[in-house]
Amino acid sequence: MSTDLGIHSILKQLGIEEVNNGASTGGKWFKTRGSKIDSVSPVDGKIIASVNAATEADYEAVILKAQEAFKEWRMIPAPKRGEVIRQLAERIRYYKEPLGRLVSYEMGKSLQEGLGEVQEMIDICDFAVGLSRQLYGLTMHSERPGHRMYEQYHPLGIVGIISAFNFPVAVWNWNTALAWVCGDVCVWKPSEKTPITAIACQQITKEVFDANGVPEGVSGLVIGGPEIGKLMADDTRVPLVSATGSTRMGKSVGAAVGARLGRSLLELGGNNAIIITPSADLKMVVPGAVFGAVGTAGQRCTSTRRLIIHDSIYEKVKDALVKAYGQLKIGNPLDQNNHVGPLIDKDAVNNYLNAIESAQKEGGKCLVDGGVLSGESYESGCYVKPCIIEAENHFAIVQHETFAPILYLLKYSGGIEEAISIQNNVPQGLSSAVMTNNLKEAEAFLSQAGSDCGIANVNIGTSGAEIGGAFGGEKETGGGRESGSDSWKIYMRRQTNTINYSDSLPLAQGIKFEL
Repeated sequence: MSTDLGIHSILKQLGIEEVNNGASTGGKWFKTRGSKIDSVSPVDGKIIASVNAATEADYEAVILKAQEAFKEWRMIPAPKRGEVIRQLAERIRYYKEPLGRLVSYEMGKSLQEGLGEVQEMIDICDFAVGLSRQLYGLTMHSERPGHRMYEQYHPLGIVGIISAFNFPVAVWNWNTALAWVCGDVCVWKPSEKTPITAIACQQITKEVFDANGVPEGVSGLVIGGPEIGKLMADDTRVPLVSATGSTRMGKSVGAAVGARLGRSLLELGGNNAIIITPSADLKMVVPGAVFGAVGTAGQRCTSTRRLIIHDSIYEKVKDALVKAYGQLKIGNPLDQNNHVGPLIDKDAVNNYLNAIESAQKEGGKCLVDGGVLSGESYESGCYVKPCIIEAENHFAIVQHETFAPILYLLKYSGGIEEAISIQNNVPQGLSSAVMTNNLKEAEAFLSQAGSDCGIANVNIGTSGAEIGGAFGGEKETGGGRESGSDSWKIYMRRQTNTINYSDSLPLAQGIKFEL
């Protein structure tokens, strides 16, 4: 356990002072005996706590309990399930401050972003409560007299959740809040880089579920490495696997789940761009681009990686960005005076350095130099300088997603169609934006021939989606949708029903079959 008094107090508030077991069915913690996982804070390099990873036997026990719980949980009326989620939202509100601080300390994002992530949990729970009184189907007119047709949705069963380190609590809750009101049960494999926030979430959930008599197994947790994810992807008892992470990881999960004809919900890499047209308002461009590029130290799937700037305003935008970067404060993310915290670990730092080197070898020019910060305030070795590089879209490194605060400036000289073509010419398709006061440009960007991304914004940045809209992307981003709108349907199976209330048995299409 870390000797840092601040984090010790946070863990105490969250009821997880002693942490060492890596699997839970919600009702109990297993004495796991897998390899030890140290949760090391990128803020100061200290070990927060150590967890014994789950074994295959632990995974099996959690899955069996989930199967058992599903039989009971699915029969509870959806509004009753919604009431449990309403109470969970209230409990998360109670713990917002300490949980937000733990997110910030374990993952390294700014405290404001940590608190914002917890607010996302609250918001999606509130959304799910309303959803619990809908879960609507459709009615259709039958061609046969005395018949009625309709469709309805039923829960799938076990939803497996594989989440990434950069949003260690919100993405889990995006899935669970909706899956639970739909009548599913969940088994979560969090990132092994952020296991303590996962344990905190499980503990908070347990308080609410125990108070409401929720069956043990509705909320499962299995902490471990890729081997746990592989077990889940291969497991025919898990009809849906929701996986967030790199495109490489998603291809592996998608192939394994697809091979057994299961469902996968994949939220993978992004290579997000903002197009800046001649009519753009620089007062909006600069903060939108800077937050998109350096927020969470560039470790969001929606982080802004590329700015596509019209050459008539290129120098003006470039100068404004360089000036803004000169005002950034880098340091402890729990200090709200700082804008940028650390990368998650030394591997991420090496990827950042390699990307800068690759860009320069391909002909890129650093406008704001990168580098690793050293000194007492940066003792973890994970603090880096946000970097701006003039580049070309065809550079191999620009086509690749680097999870770090590196922003590439690209020029275009023609109309909006040229800028859209540049933006779309990458393998990923998550988030996109255009800064313009020209209605025709905005509409072209949103048209069928416009942005090919799952998210397309006008006069806001690429980062910071609300929970009300469906979240996800196209191409190598995976094609999944989570959070708002009708994303709930992925967690259910669709069924068409025909009821004959007549005294005869006519066949469809006028077919005659007489005995």
